[in-house]
Amino acid sequence: MHILLLVAHGSRREESNIEIESLSEKISTLEPKEFDKVMPAFLEFASPSIPEAIKECTEVGATKVTILPYFLSAGVHITRDIPNEITEASEGSPGLEINVADYFGSRDEIAEILMKTALDIK
Repeated sequence: MHILLLVAHGSRREESNIEIESLSEKISTLEPKEFDKVMPAFLEFASPSIPEAIKECTEVGATKVTILPYFLSAGVHITRDIPNEITEASEGSPGLEINVADYFGSRDEIAEILMKTALDIK
């Protein structure tokens, strides 16, 4: 089983965390079905944390996890915090293959998405 973990910062504002959960659900409906399951995980302020989500992946029988950081720039969370969380969590899941995709903001398409958003004034 291959699980995609959509990793976001997390917020003290519950509505923001619900948006990430909804985005995870939307991603899970996309074709082709590269992942058996899509789950949210959070760096801080919300649950499940990255280690909690990785543990849950192991518990449901995942053999492979892809981490997708939902961040716009390569700040300290991308370069240090998320890798540290993954390293810590992977120690408790020795048979689990964990790969990390590039962060969302690294995509060239982000400029086009931003322009479409700017022009979508209602």
